[in-house]
Amino acid sequence: MADVSVLQVQLCYAAPGLQILRDLEVQPGCTIQQAILDSGLLRQHPAIDLSACKVGIFGKVKPLETALRQRDRIEIYRPLIADPKQSRRRRAQGKEPTTQS
Repeated sequence: MADVSVLQVQLCYAAPGLQILRDLEVQPGCTIQQAILDSGLLRQHPAIDLSACKVGIFGKVKPLETALRQRDRIEIYRPLIADPKQSRRRRAQGKEPTTQS
């Protein structure tokens, strides 16, 4: 395997009305946290709070200190505003409207 001097990774974040998908180049050994900080995303969107949001790679929650690998996709997850199990129970009991048309 050839030595890689720069890693190609992707940064993803979504919120209502906002979708961010950025291609980044980072140095080998770069962590998730460092890539997010270096991307400038937190300066552009100060509402994103890494102390409250979980992060992951390809749908798997990871600590901020995780070292990145070539072609990783960093995902920033928003905190849940409702417990999915409770919402499902309320819908089943007819107390919460469904979003289906």
